[in-house]
Amino acid sequence: MRLECLGNLLRITLSAEYFEDKYLSFSVVDQSGIAWELDEAMAAQCGYTVTYSNWSSIEFRASAASCHSHLEKDVFTVTIQIKASRTPDMKNATSHLKSASCHYGPRSLRELVCERNYMEVSVRKEVPQPIKDFIRDAPEDWSLVFPEAKAEEASIWQIVFHQPEEKKALLVSDAWSAGYGLNTTDTRVVLRIPHTAAQVQLVEDQGINFSVVRSSTFYKHRWMILMVDTTVACPVGGGDYTNKTITWTVPKYFPPLSAGATSFKDVLVEAGVDLHKLSAKEMASRKYVLSNDLNAIMMKIPIGAEGGYYKTSVSSGQLGAKYTINLFLEHQWEDNKWGLTKHTIIKEIETPFEQVELAITNNSNLSTRLMNVTVGTFLPDVELMNLTIEGVTLAVPQAIQHGYIIYRTRYSNGSKAYIIQVPLDAPSIKKEYVRDNMRAYTLNVTLTFITSPSRETFTVPVITVSAVRDAVLPSVRGFCDGRNLHLIITHGNVDQNWLPFISDWHLTPEAAQKYNYSLRDNGTHLAISVPFLSPHVNYEGFHTSGIKASLYLTLKDGITLANRRDFSVSCRFSPSELIQCLPNGTVIITAIKMVGIADLDISLLVLRDRQCKPSLVTEKTATFKFSVNTCGTIRKFNSMTMTYENEVLYFRPGNDTPVYQLKFVCSYAVKQAVDVRYESKKNPLPHVKPGFGSLALSLKLFKEESYSEPYQESEYPVVKYLREALYFEVELLQPKDARLDLNLDDCWATNSQSQDSLPQWPILINGCENNKDSYRTVFHEVNYSLRVEFPQHLKRFEVRMFTFVQNSTLLQEQLYFHCSVVICNTKQQPLDFLCPRRCNPGKHRLARSAEPHLHGQVSSGAVLFRKENN
Repeated sequence: MRLECLGNLLRITLSAEYFEDKYLSFSVVDQSGIAWELDEAMAAQCGYTVTYSNWSSIEFRASAASCHSHLEKDVFTVTIQIKASRTPDMKNATSHLKSASCHYGPRSLRELVCERNYMEVSVRKEVPQPIKDFIRDAPEDWSLVFPEAKAEEASIWQIVFHQPEEKKALLVSDAWSAGYGLNTTDTRVVLRIPHTAAQVQLVEDQGINFSVVRSSTFYKHRWMILMVDTTVACPVGGGDYTNKTITWTVPKYFPPLSAGATSFKDVLVEAGVDLHKLSAKEMASRKYVLSNDLNAIMMKIPIGAEGGYYKTSVSSGQLGAKYTINLFLEHQWEDNKWGLTKHTIIKEIETPFEQVELAITNNSNLSTRLMNVTVGTFLPDVELMNLTIEGVTLAVPQAIQHGYIIYRTRYSNGSKAYIIQVPLDAPSIKKEYVRDNMRAYTLNVTLTFITSPSRETFTVPVITVSAVRDAVLPSVRGFCDGRNLHLIITHGNVDQNWLPFISDWHLTPEAAQKYNYSLRDNGTHLAISVPFLSPHVNYEGFHTSGIKASLYLTLKDGITLANRRDFSVSCRFSPSELIQCLPNGTVIITAIKMVGIADLDISLLVLRDRQCKPSLVTEKTATFKFSVNTCGTIRKFNSMTMTYENEVLYFRPGNDTPVYQLKFVCSYAVKQAVDVRYESKKNPLPHVKPGFGSLALSLKLFKEESYSEPYQESEYPVVKYLREALYFEVELLQPKDARLDLNLDDCWATNSQSQDSLPQWPILINGCENNKDSYRTVFHEVNYSLRVEFPQHLKRFEVRMFTFVQNSTLLQEQLYFHCSVVICNTKQQPLDFLCPRRCNPGKHRLARSAEPHLHGQVSSGAVLFRKENN
């Protein structure tokens, strides 16, 4: 602590650094040893002021006439108690007790003090001496009152405030309750008024505003009551800011303070900073200018000059600064009314808010993988309060627990900066791939600061980016097998949020499953497998040596969808993958859309016979299924083979020259030539010798001709009406062997689940429609689809309801449907008429011995018939 006696003020200066980060309380101790804790109201009422005068000090000032000072002759003594604690509840506070005495004198008849938080007037009271033998000659009632009056000390009785509209009188107790400070001694009367008091008036003089309180104080002194003028006035304005200069003007001889006076004489004009008077030489060295004319005293101070200081200010959330200087003016004058008056003015002047640009410096040490950011510089009155990281606000100790390293550094001029260090691998650091082997590490944190003592807060967003050459890009290995293209991507450290795309199609597990693609990711590798004949494969070349097929994959940013990495695999596949030459003379050929023919409409492909069109069309392929004896197929013989030739063609509208031509050949080996004599002969009755084998068959009833949705078991018995058709499908479920061919033998209906029950209604006989039925059964062709892998394993037929009308009456009962089937091996030459099964009930080839084949029977659920659909 540093003690100073400054005229009628005592100042105790504390080190702000010592009390940094601590909560303070001030108390004054009276002569009885009782400590009175100060708040703002009590300090203004009793003549105490606490200020943070600059960056490094805290000031306590006490008036010589303060409430708890002890005055003895010309010496006043003040005792204060200072408590410091790290918590606002002041627990575990350390206490400091200090007593100081100052000599003050001689005193003027009237003394006025303008402090930061109060105005004070002290007036010497002149009491006439009693005339000798006065009591002896006085009336009897005076003599009776005198001993009592003499016994009482001098005291104030009441105060009368003079306002433009009225006069208001307050008793001492009421004035004290209203916040006014009143006390008297044997020689002086003191009135202290807070700047916020209700009786303060604003009066202008020479363009400068004054806070004025006009009052008369009545006090009792021995046996008389006297009145003292206790008017006080203090300038509240007078500061102008032009050309980087502060101009402070104080009018002289303010009328409320010089009422009735006609002549004035300046006795003393002194000025200074922080209550220290400055000589003319000191002012010149600081470039201060003090002028005094007939009407006013004026000081000019360059902004930023020695003696003042900058303090942090916040306006609309923006950081700025104000230059502040504590000026001091003492003016003593003498007039013919009041005698000698001393006017002491303590004036804190601060410049308007000026925004400050804050420096944020990225000092990251990439070799240690540590982001290092310096924020500042700040003035000493700023402290870091908290950090907001990814939307979560953390106090500084909490942020440190989350891996942040935070410390402040001080500079020689008292300013400071904050340094924040964060490991590059901290969860809050955003990592983003930039290019080549570069990754961008982004620190995005918002710092909240608080100023002292004003407790204003402001935020500083800190967004810094550091580029580090540590990116490991994903790599790829591509290969093909006989039927698929494969890409195996090894993850790097930048593609955690990258998404696989084929063209603009996002390859998700669900999307891959839809197209029968394989997509697997084990965290380190992403494996993708796509069949050769797929919508997302590009066909780029076609030669007898092979078909060049390519799969292109792009990894895109999961947020911006920007392309990050392109991969591809290209392979040659055998043309045999496109064609099947079945032993029964059926040809299945798949034509592919080449990259070079962008306008090719795959659905318009035809064979030589342009009436032959594809049975299955996808985005990239068209599949034809036809017999070698149809569609313009040309047959050729030589000594060892028999070949069938055709071609897939595409014609642009109005042009007879094909722009797409895919020739294909089916060759069959000729093992022997046999002369066969044909003659017409009635076919013998069919005779089937059962073979051995394990079959799984199904007979399903479908809801529509599209054969897309069968009736489920829970829907039986199915109700049907007279005008409706029944759509049946017989399927070989097991074994799944492309060499096997399912053929229908007989199909019939019964009114019970037993296949042999009577009566029976024949539907198919020897694989043919029932000729006796006027509503013949209709066969439907089975083609390749996503559901049908082997079309030769299925047979579909349609039955009209009129088949079950007897004597013009529909059978309104449950019927069950049954079929017997024959399974043939298409790789073996048939030696009898059962395989392949063709409907020709009249004439067949010459009878040959029957060979054993696989046979089976299958039944459906119940169908309930109704006449009309109501």
